[in-house]
Amino acid sequence: MPRIRNLRWWIAALLALATALSYLDRQAFSVAITAIQKTFPVSDQQFADLQMLFLLAYTLMYAGGGKIVDVLGTRLGYTFMILWWSAATVLHGIVSSVFGLGAARFLLGFGEGGGFPCSAKAISEWFPPEDRSLAFGISTTGTSIGSVIAPPLIALIIVELSWRWAFFLTGAVGLVWALVWWLFYERPERQRHITPDELHHIQNALAAAKDGRGAVRISWASLFRYRQVWALMLAKFFTDAAWYFFAFWLPKYLADMRHLNIREIGYYAWIPYALAGVGSLSGGWFSSALIRRHVSIDHSRKIAMGLSAALMPVSLLITESPLRLTIVFFSMALFGHQFWSTILQTLAADLFPSSVVGSVAGLMGAVGSFGGVVFAWIVGVILTHFHGYSMIFLAAGLFHPISFLLVLLLIPRIALVTPHAATP
Repeated sequence: MPRIRNLRWWIAALLALATALSYLDRQAFSVAITAIQKTFPVSDQQFADLQMLFLLAYTLMYAGGGKIVDVLGTRLGYTFMILWWSAATVLHGIVSSVFGLGAARFLLGFGEGGGFPCSAKAISEWFPPEDRSLAFGISTTGTSIGSVIAPPLIALIIVELSWRWAFFLTGAVGLVWALVWWLFYERPERQRHITPDELHHIQNALAAAKDGRGAVRISWASLFRYRQVWALMLAKFFTDAAWYFFAFWLPKYLADMRHLNIREIGYYAWIPYALAGVGSLSGGWFSSALIRRHVSIDHSRKIAMGLSAALMPVSLLITESPLRLTIVFFSMALFGHQFWSTILQTLAADLFPSSVVGSVAGLMGAVGSFGGVVFAWIVGVILTHFHGYSMIFLAAGLFHPISFLLVLLLIPRIALVTPHAATP
């Protein structure tokens, strides 16, 4: 049986590919909306409602998906999730009404909601603390890869074939990934392709990180007794609201307010998503580099989060800038969020044992996507009644600084919790 050196980093790359596929699938709708509207009408309020349906289902499965992957295991859990959302993507290309789109968006969100908990679980199984934030960075880069690919690829498919084929083709790719994952993924101690040296390194590093607390068992219900969980959920609630707005509404903003056609959207819209990918890698690398220079995990994570939170108010400049500067400021905002998001997701594995990391990540994502639901509704109301984006970008620019203050207040020190760390 051939052995693969540094196999854990290949696992991280495979997780990044899965994340890229999920964002390609969800972003296809945002890029294709102007073409879809030529087949049947979709108003701004209906577009917001459709995104809310996606995020509502995403919320439900994110919360339950974390528990599901803790029960089923990472291999079976992720296979199930991507098979579900790939089928839902294909369904987008079949429907011919807003109601049908709503059903497809809901089913897509239900499947994709389990993606990040599965990734968090896999990373907690394969990566010790000094590598973890970079592994999350690589995995999270998939959000940007999928978003970068989506505008030009979906625009090309629509021009050459039709908007329906955009969903047929992207859904089919997910089925291939599910097969690869099922055939390849195992925990380190069961993986046939891992080298003895790497297995020894992973097992020793994870054992040392547990510091004798590996036998700790924390039930799902008791997670709500930890102030650390509340800090992570509140931070996700605010900052994911901003992220989903930027990610879902960028193509439509360029079409409605900057009057770009589908080809021009494909030309410009990939740039901010590319910078988001740089942010994912930069956040993970920066925090890991600080740890390797003997900065504590607590300080390395908080320094990275503080820098990214300070960058986000640049989004306030988007609406009053010429097009090229608008793209620059969009790019800076997406870079800042993904820099932040990589570290925030890493905290689940820093604070909790691997047995409940999937559940913690699921709760974080559920609350985060619910924040997206609430903010999507607010965006729809504002655009319907005020026809402007200024107030929306103002709020989106302030969510991260607020969340950083909450993290500082509720998590004075980032370290693996014990049962005594729970609040009464």
